[in-house]
Amino acid sequence: MRKIYIFDTTLRDGEQSPGVNLNTPEKVEIAHQLERLGVDRIEAGFPAASPGDLAAVHAVAKAVKNASVIGLSRSREQDIDAVREALKGAQDPCLHLFLATSPIHRQYKLRMDKDQVRDTARSAIRYARKYFDKVEFSLEDAGRTELDFIAEMTKMAIEEGAYVVNLPDTVGYLTPYEYGNIFKYVKDNVPGVEKVQLSAHCHDDLGMATANALAAILNGADQVEGTINGIGERAGNTALEEVAMALETRQDFYGAKTSFTLSEIARTSRLVSKLTGMVVPGNKAIVGANAFAHESGIHQDGMLKEKSTYEIMTPETIGLKESKLVMGKHSGRHAFREHLIELGFELDEEAVNRAFTKFKVLADKKKEVTDDDLFALLEERLADTPEFFQLDSLFVSFDSESEPTARVRLSTIDGSVREEQSSGNGAVDSIYNAIDKASQEEVTLSDYSIKAVTQGKDALGEVHVALTQEGITAQGRGVSTDILEASARAYVDSLNRLVEKRKTGRRDNIPMI
Repeated sequence: MRKIYIFDTTLRDGEQSPGVNLNTPEKVEIAHQLERLGVDRIEAGFPAASPGDLAAVHAVAKAVKNASVIGLSRSREQDIDAVREALKGAQDPCLHLFLATSPIHRQYKLRMDKDQVRDTARSAIRYARKYFDKVEFSLEDAGRTELDFIAEMTKMAIEEGAYVVNLPDTVGYLTPYEYGNIFKYVKDNVPGVEKVQLSAHCHDDLGMATANALAAILNGADQVEGTINGIGERAGNTALEEVAMALETRQDFYGAKTSFTLSEIARTSRLVSKLTGMVVPGNKAIVGANAFAHESGIHQDGMLKEKSTYEIMTPETIGLKESKLVMGKHSGRHAFREHLIELGFELDEEAVNRAFTKFKVLADKKKEVTDDDLFALLEERLADTPEFFQLDSLFVSFDSESEPTARVRLSTIDGSVREEQSSGNGAVDSIYNAIDKASQEEVTLSDYSIKAVTQGKDALGEVHVALTQEGITAQGRGVSTDILEASARAYVDSLNRLVEKRKTGRRDNIPMI
């Protein structure tokens, strides 16, 4: 199977992302992880940019033992000399030269004609070859360069001893068909092209960087340049983890592979995200938080029966432990039941159905239902207490200049509906007064407490209530994202337990002797 070399430019092009500034120890830490990942070539920086960048590239060059370390250089002797200084002591140093070739760059940036561009590049490669065995030459903005001039420049670079010729889509302009065609044209029209490796370097301005890199591979590219998590200038670069997993997953189609240790992908992604401060979007392919998460009930049902129904690769492949079945409003009964079993709840079908109904109500209020939410939800009524009263609705009116009022509607066990309104010295007091009127029960509130079950603004609140009636005490609890609703539910739950004790003659409050 054909090998595709991976040229990682996270430390150079990736660091050019707005707001990213890696110090030397951070660059070395990332470089070590790139070695563990199995990257073939690491572009450590642009030494001529600043003394600090030169020092950082030098530190990476000394630290890395199992990959080629590369320094970027314009087609200028002073830049080449800076790379020479930075890469002293490197096990496998390489110089990366570049010069723009497109008409728009020739006219407005370089103010050169084709002959001047070709001669400048030739002189730079000749100078570089005096000091470097390995020189990569990039035709900046090759994507918008005339095909015949690309062929001419590639032929020149081969003659001067370059070992890699890079044909970048610098501004992310091309479609996969157009970009792949560049490599096909060069393969078909440049004598001696077999002596060099052709490299693809794509930007993601139109969202096609990975697709373009894969199109280049299909048309003869030997190397792909990119970054971890796809970070970089403007919209970023080709995400290397996407290329590696595309080749791995679709070996039947591409017939090529990288040298990546795939189980290091997740770890590398997290490290780069942490040190650069660039958060990986949840829906990012391969390494996003949701890449192996399933919320749809239909998808979850399929996953539980056979993972390949909805996963074309396994999370274990990239170094994650397992897929994630997200408990949310789209989750199905099958996934819900299986998750309850994992949490240690063994409920009969009727209890599962009741719990699932409550779960769906909660899921409509929260983006994601956590395990702590589920524990609170299920433990709210684990005891099989008859619902003598059921809270159907709750309305509370309150402002700082008037007395709070509450209106509640209760259904009773005999099928009747009672609705009452009351006021109080606070919102909770008004709710409890209204419930007392609707239930027609005379009770004393002996305890009331609140705690948050989970974190965040949409956290579940848990309320504990103790009611006493004629020497009988019962405790109830209620949970909701709204603390007033949780208070009402706790009160009704405690009331039901109290009535059940009274009717069955149970008295849990045994006096001390």
